[in-house]
Amino acid sequence: MRLPCPNCGPRDAAEFAYLGDAAPRRPAPDAGTDAFADYVYLRDNPAGPIREHWYHRAGCQSWLVVTRDTRSHAITGALAAGAAAESAGTAETGMEGVR
Repeated sequence: MRLPCPNCGPRDAAEFAYLGDAAPRRPAPDAGTDAFADYVYLRDNPAGPIREHWYHRAGCQSWLVVTRDTRSHAITGALAAGAAAESAGTAETGMEGVR
């Protein structure tokens, strides 16, 4: 599978680290234990297009939001995580504190 890095161009998926679904948002610090347990352990497993976080560890070291179809692995788009958050109308990327 090749991922289209906005900075480096198309690259093999082996250059990237997969983080997972880009949809979940970290609960507020005072949300309680149940909210954090749900955030950490409960995930959907959709068949079809999904937005995912990928880290270009062997390239530009940028976080990307990649749109991929889970049935065929077809990539339909990729944006820098910051640009994806801006296009969604928020400055939050969901990547705060991730290294």
